Amino acid sequence: MEQKRLSALLPIGVFLILYLGFGILFEYVMKTEDGFYGVQAIVVFLIALLVAVVQDRRHTFNEKVAIMARGIADDNIIIMCLVFLTAGAFSGAIGAAGGADSTVNLFLTFLPGKVAVGGLFLISCFISLSMGSSCATIAALTSFAVGISEVTGFSLALCLGAVVSGAMFGDNLSMISDTTIAAVRTQGCEMKDKFRMNFWIVLPAAVLTFVILILITPGGDTLGEVGEYNILQVIPYLVVLFGAIAGVNVFVILIIGTAMALGVGIYTGMFPWTDSFLVLFDGISAMYDITVISMVVAFIGALVKDAGGIAALIDLIHSRIRTKKGAQLGISALVVGVDIATANNTIAIVMSGPIAKEISQEFGIDPRRSASLLDIFASAMQGILPYGAQLLYAVGGAAAMGYTISSVRIIPYLFYPFLMAISALVFILFVGDKGSKRQVTETAPQA
Repeated sequence: MEQKRLSALLPIGVFLILYLGFGILFEYVMKTEDGFYGVQAIVVFLIALLVAVVQDRRHTFNEKVAIMARGIADDNIIIMCLVFLTAGAFSGAIGAAGGADSTVNLFLTFLPGKVAVGGLFLISCFISLSMGSSCATIAALTSFAVGISEVTGFSLALCLGAVVSGAMFGDNLSMISDTTIAAVRTQGCEMKDKFRMNFWIVLPAAVLTFVILILITPGGDTLGEVGEYNILQVIPYLVVLFGAIAGVNVFVILIIGTAMALGVGIYTGMFPWTDSFLVLFDGISAMYDITVISMVVAFIGALVKDAGGIAALIDLIHSRIRTKKGAQLGISALVVGVDIATANNTIAIVMSGPIAKEISQEFGIDPRRSASLLDIFASAMQGILPYGAQLLYAVGGAAAMGYTISSVRIIPYLFYPFLMAISALVFILFVGDKGSKRQVTETAPQA
């Protein structure tokens, strides 16, 4: 019989306490320059791993290493890491080729002032959906949000809120987003299937956000001159976007997109062909942290599971959940709680994913649905965290242009993250789930 010990969850508790505790200390008490992000996640994860190794007294060190090796040998973890690195190569190539700037300028060229803020939201949605990175989208669009605020007279907090909202749309949905990759791989479903289910859940939130932005910003002035664009630089984005939506293998479409971005960058003179390796390296190296973190989390997860921690947690959830809807709410609350502690939605999904999968299997929840819920609630929470990377990017970008604004001031204008969570809750409560192909186990509570 599988052992069940809540004490086996100690390494996860240590991580949350250290990460959140020192983050609050640095950000709000000591007010250090780096604040919350002065606490590097990988360092705290290694401490948690040490706790897991020391805590397990049933195995020798070599046996613990073997358990960790089995955890990282999971094909989902391997594929996840490979996709991270491939997506990094594409991001590096398309960024160096000027694709982000051209795409932004293309949209702004045809953007009427009276729908400027709503249009800014749509631009951010498109860019983030294509790039798969909310932070990169915010970094690319913050200067334009400031410009639109200056020209139209609309609140800077409102314009930045539109950008962050759109960035979270793509962060949640993009086929090359690390959150999508993590959610899909941990739940064992196909990206295209998760995308389709996820899309219909968040579409009402996106439409309502756009309508709200239009209604509260009537009569904006026309925009001034924007930068130049080159349609060639936009093409790699379009290829990756539509190829991914069409269901082309993620590795194939990323490799094609990367090759096209390199070709465009060289052809347009954005960088010499001799810099191709450096361009790719810059993008790939940006994914090192999340790749290594995924590996260390796999180590911790393997030890915690072997010690009975996950089984005990599932039992605890079972004691409080009686229905399939309750199980979905439990999964959602789990990933939100971890994201609050880590301020990183990808890490939250990686940590919560194995537990969510166990719950889903016990209650017969469709893997596409559990993957969507993980990604939606992690992205919704991440989008409104005042100490999260997304809002800090927005605040930092505005500061670089001479504007001082607090991340807390932007939160009231983050319509999409709030509406996304509300839409998902409505989906859980009122839209039935036919369940996965696996039947609910005999020991699971009846839905």
